[in-house]
Amino acid sequence: MQLVDAIKSRKSVKNFDGKVPNWRKVIQAIDIARHSPMAGNIFSVKFTIVEDRAKIEKIAGACQQSFVAKAGALIVVTSDREKVRKMFDANEKGFAQQQAGAAIQNLLLALTEKGIESCWVGFFDDVGVREAVKVPGSEEVEAVIPIGFSSKERVSKKSKDSLETMVFFEKYGVKKKEPETIIRRAWA
Repeated sequence: MQLVDAIKSRKSVKNFDGKVPNWRKVIQAIDIARHSPMAGNIFSVKFTIVEDRAKIEKIAGACQQSFVAKAGALIVVTSDREKVRKMFDANEKGFAQQQAGAAIQNLLLALTEKGIESCWVGFFDDVGVREAVKVPGSEEVEAVIPIGFSSKERVSKKSKDSLETMVFFEKYGVKKKEPETIIRRAWA
């Protein structure tokens, strides 16, 4: 699968059949996520793969979203903000979140390329997720990624906003690129 195909075909799945994906493919997808851009080239993101049903149930409860419990496995994404703080001081939270977001996007696309469906869950009770997988205090939970296979036939993707509603030129809201003004010299 080409990158553009993975980007266009990736979707958030919330109807898992419970089958556990091949862990080797999951590791390969995580390996691709390692190549995400990182501020100061400090890779602060970690991935915990969870297949234990009791832990998945506990994390699903912390997410307050029942579909999480039906996934074949979960990937808990954490980041070491202290590691980022040492280099960037007050900007550590923003940089750590940006780094995690870039790594998660690469992970989601790599999973799609490998035929594994997923969903990015950003709403959860931090304490519940931490307790389930014993996340150390120095790490922040950035996301929970349920992974597996859809239990239903693929449904058509929702249409995206048109490009013209998202791209502006030189100033917010300007939808047309003005042609460059060319000044001709008048030679005597």
